[in-house]
Amino acid sequence: MSERGKVEPVRQGPAGLSGGGLTCERVVSTGSLARLLVAATARALRNTDCADLGQPATLARISAAPEAVRRTAVARAAGRSALKPAHLAEVDTDQVARWLTDQYPRRRYPGVLLGSPHGAAMHLAVALGVPWLPTAFEVNAQWPGGEVDRPHHALSHGSALSARLLGGNADVHVRQVHCPASRGTAAGQTVSLTVRWRHLPGAYRRFLTDHLEPKAAVLLLADGRTWPVVDVGPDHTFQIGCPPSGLDPVDFHPDSHALRQVLRAAGGDDSRWDPPEVTCAQATAEHGVESGFEGSARQWAARRDHPLHQVFVPRPEALSATVADLYRRWLREAGKSGNRLVVECGRLLDPWQVLRAGLVPYWCENATRRSVTGVEWWLAGSEPFSSVDVLPDPPGVRSPALAGLPQWLAVAGFGRRRRAMDRTCVRGYPVTAVPTRRATEVLRAQPYDLPTPPPLTVDVALAALRDDGARQGLTVC
Repeated sequence: MSERGKVEPVRQGPAGLSGGGLTCERVVSTGSLARLLVAATARALRNTDCADLGQPATLARISAAPEAVRRTAVARAAGRSALKPAHLAEVDTDQVARWLTDQYPRRRYPGVLLGSPHGAAMHLAVALGVPWLPTAFEVNAQWPGGEVDRPHHALSHGSALSARLLGGNADVHVRQVHCPASRGTAAGQTVSLTVRWRHLPGAYRRFLTDHLEPKAAVLLLADGRTWPVVDVGPDHTFQIGCPPSGLDPVDFHPDSHALRQVLRAAGGDDSRWDPPEVTCAQATAEHGVESGFEGSARQWAARRDHPLHQVFVPRPEALSATVADLYRRWLREAGKSGNRLVVECGRLLDPWQVLRAGLVPYWCENATRRSVTGVEWWLAGSEPFSSVDVLPDPPGVRSPALAGLPQWLAVAGFGRRRRAMDRTCVRGYPVTAVPTRRATEVLRAQPYDLPTPPPLTVDVALAALRDDGARQGLTVC
């Protein structure tokens, strides 16, 4: 077994106090991608899988219930897990940053990945043997009497919540996202706030100072997608819809047929949809990186002689394809076949089991047609894989942007000898909910392919991001 294969005891990160006794585990949205990626990366760096990661209230049992019953259950579950409005004043973003870094093993690292949440970034970090840290985190807060079809009301309530949070945290920007297409009924019961750091948080600075090797590289991955927003104040912006919904900004116009379908599925009424007027047509979307964060990270790195490289990602598929190609070469250079692919989706991922089985990972941001079409195009232009396993993450909502099961089956069909799509994911798709640990259960059934390869070097990864990534539209600077 390689040095990497030695199993360390799992050390759970502390819940941390955000302020006034409010734990960071309560503050950071349980279902947020950034939170999951930190947890999965930290486990993989300890040679541990994601078997303990799930969702607090999976709604799989009611996937076949009448639509009204299912919507009520979803709304109640969302409200239970969200913060009470009064708790927003207790949020301490510095403590949240510390809670995130505390999840990683205390040792020296040859680099670090910072930036927008992306499953391929997590796989790249694990291959390099380095931490991944987000530049933002998501908070869900209760919206008593909320209505999914009243974005003006969402903005009004969210402004009050944002003011409470910003009152004690001067170094962040709050992007409120009202998106019935990606959140369904929950968008009428809770307000979603993406809290973006304007500068490198103090806890990140201390962690990097204490745990980076001399001259270790800092990679900053930035989601380059844009979206129209409403400027509410200097530190608060409001966004209707979002890129992960699989829809375009025009689809949230009152006359849109797609919007009517979305609101009907969420229990809303399109005749009441009256969005506020956009003030900025091309702002970075919710997962973008604040320019101040990038500037302060460069200053910190320059003072300590750490090279910083920014990777601009125009669309999620570009990074997924580049990292999958990099994994394939890396595995083959270690004497493995590199011919077994797993297509992960959303929160159905497990980087340690991928590494243990010697698989090539391709991550789809979600189950939209746009995401699935991306992996189809990549597969069509790649050397064939002997096996393809597909883990479609049911989003829990109905939307005209979602991929149907036949499209997912077409992805599995690229396998020459093995073509597999997990039945648990398929059952109740798209309105059921499947916990992250389901990916672990599926991948544990894959044969072992040990020892794991020696860690990738940052130079090799950067060369792939520059050369192969350029064909996908990535920019490294």
